Amino acid sequence: MAEYQGKKVPLNKVMRINKGEPGHGRKKSKVFIKSGGKIKKVMFGDPNMKIKKDQPDRRKSFRARHNCENPGPKDKPRYWACKTW
Repeated sequence: MAEYQGKKVPLNKVMRINKGEPGHGRKKSKVFIKSGGKIKKVMFGDPNMKIKKDQPDRRKSFRARHNCENPGPKDKPRYWACKTW
């Protein structure tokens, strides 16, 4: 647990962005991480699209399109999108 803007938040746990929260309607998910000694919120995902990762062809296309073999640093949305897929 860490503190982000006065609230206790879990680190490295992907959560949905609920109605009324900042970012709702713009992004689907959020995760709090520790980067450079500070707590950072990373938002990712299209709120208007359904995830169909149980279909092998869609999963393969997503992972190829986002270069999930090399997802990059943890403080970027691509890392977390690849991790959820």
